[in-house]
Amino acid sequence: MSGHSKWHNIKIKKSKVDQQRGKLFSKLAREIIIAAKDGGGDPSANIRLRAAIDRAREASMPNDNIQRAIARGTGGAEGAVYEEVTYEGMAPAGVAVLIEVQTDNRNRTASEIRNILTKAGGSMGASVAWMFEKKGLIAVPRSAASEDEVLTRAVEAGAEDIRTTDEDYEITTAPEDFAAVRKALEEAGYRPQSAEITMVPKSTVPVAGKEAQQVLRLMETLEDHDDVQHVYANFDIPDEVLQQVG
Repeated sequence: MSGHSKWHNIKIKKSKVDQQRGKLFSKLAREIIIAAKDGGGDPSANIRLRAAIDRAREASMPNDNIQRAIARGTGGAEGAVYEEVTYEGMAPAGVAVLIEVQTDNRNRTASEIRNILTKAGGSMGASVAWMFEKKGLIAVPRSAASEDEVLTRAVEAGAEDIRTTDEDYEITTAPEDFAAVRKALEEAGYRPQSAEITMVPKSTVPVAGKEAQQVLRLMETLEDHDDVQHVYANFDIPDEVLQQVG
């Protein structure tokens, strides 16, 4: 599917440059802090923390940074107090967006996010959360194994669905089965290209031409905001446009 999951994978591959690494580490640390605060500092018993640590390691975040973030989340170190807020809105072309932030100043962040959406021709405040559902999403490179082999492993471990794209097998799970499916794939020797619990659109909106460029520029601006952790959208944009803007 040419949509937000493919855009996200393009951004992962192209974001690991030095000038962006400090901002990336800051966002990853916030996620670890909140995950540890909510579910404790043991990643084996806290699925969200395990996923956050895995993302940090994939980004080459130093282990000392990870441990400091866990300590802050569990009350072992001082620092800013963050809260999680989700904003709902619309982008150009009728695309729905969910914006998850972690902030120490809700009023400031809300104002800044509203301003970004308005300048891009969108709006904040529309009720769109019902258009998405929480799922585990694991992407395994097609070079790792045949589709039948990956499908068998994934389904036996509890996966709901698998789709084949140009580069990956996209495996979808219920949130509670995510850890088990990922573990089964890794034990079989299939290293995921990406693995996360995400918000998947129930349906998508085809977007092309100038509007596609506008939507993707808005996505980049939102994702670049210091307080924004995740942006989810239900666009369906042609592959060549995703690659050009990515």
